Amino acid sequence: MRPRTGTIWYAKGANSMKVMTGFGETWLGAIPDRVRRAEAAGFDGVSTGELKHNSILALAMAAEHSERLEISSFTIAFPRSPMIMAQAGWDLQELSKGRINIGLGSQVKGHNIRRFGGTWSPPARRMEEYVTMMRAVWRTWQFGDRPDFVGEDYRFLLMTPAFNPGPIEYPFPKISVGAVGPRMAEAAGAVADGLRPHGFMTEKYLRATVLPALEKGARRAGRSVADIDVSVGGFNAFGETQTEVEQAIDALRRPISFYGSTRTYHGVFRAHGLESLGAQLHELSLQGRWDKMRDAVTFEHAAEMANACTYDELPKFAREHFDYASRISFRMSAHSSAGTYGGSDEGDATAPAPSPERLAWLIKELHEV
Repeated sequence: MRPRTGTIWYAKGANSMKVMTGFGETWLGAIPDRVRRAEAAGFDGVSTGELKHNSILALAMAAEHSERLEISSFTIAFPRSPMIMAQAGWDLQELSKGRINIGLGSQVKGHNIRRFGGTWSPPARRMEEYVTMMRAVWRTWQFGDRPDFVGEDYRFLLMTPAFNPGPIEYPFPKISVGAVGPRMAEAAGAVADGLRPHGFMTEKYLRATVLPALEKGARRAGRSVADIDVSVGGFNAFGETQTEVEQAIDALRRPISFYGSTRTYHGVFRAHGLESLGAQLHELSLQGRWDKMRDAVTFEHAAEMANACTYDELPKFAREHFDYASRISFRMSAHSSAGTYGGSDEGDATAPAPSPERLAWLIKELHEV
């Protein structure tokens, strides 16, 4: 794969693009059927976020009811200690026979303090410590290493036999980090197995800001950026026809207005000269005028920010625009009982689900991107 002009990014070789789907944030009883359908449809993995339900419990259900799928999440890190997260990941990795990819997100300051009742400190530095401590715990359990991690936010100095679950027969769980800004992307480059760009993302901002920061972090840690698994970032607007694509773009106006009201994400707007839109959305959110926010985002704004094409065009579009990525996500088929829930945690919840036949073709084609 040829790199894009002016970038450092190269595809990882043939048959490298994984095709994922979300199994939706839902009650635990609905998860087994959705996961089994995703596996039967040919997806490489499934994922869930953590808005209304506990992602760790959801991962356990998905692991128990699948055989080959990668099981991944977008889990809010800081309300849990690294020890608690390490323990959950260890149990999940053993249950799934080595198929867990824990995606960690920092959430913003207000939610950490006011919703979760937690604390706040510089998030990128804290995330590096968080991931490093998780792996220190696993080394103690797997190899008997002495616990000796001391950071500014976390420390791990004690592990007695009564609290040590012991080794497992599988590699350490993968850890991916979600990022919007350059500092968290750099942290992912330094310590994570993967980068999960936030759904509020555009190709322009990702190439100019996020990917260079990821490479900077990898270089600082003496790592190769090619070893870091990157997901397609941004809002996807795919469809069978151009009309469906345009409908998907229009549907993006609501999620763009919601995420765009958070000032932490306004660097994305600045990359497109839309600072005034971000300020307007933030002011509307302070006034509690949530019903008016979608109207502030025009179709043209959404089209500017979207990854948009028909399914026929998607393999070519992926080669030209997703050369940095090794995974992409789709919704489940609209013709299955699972077709009513949103797709991935990576921005495609508004994209119409492909038919089973189209999905099988897309998976085959994208495996070769």
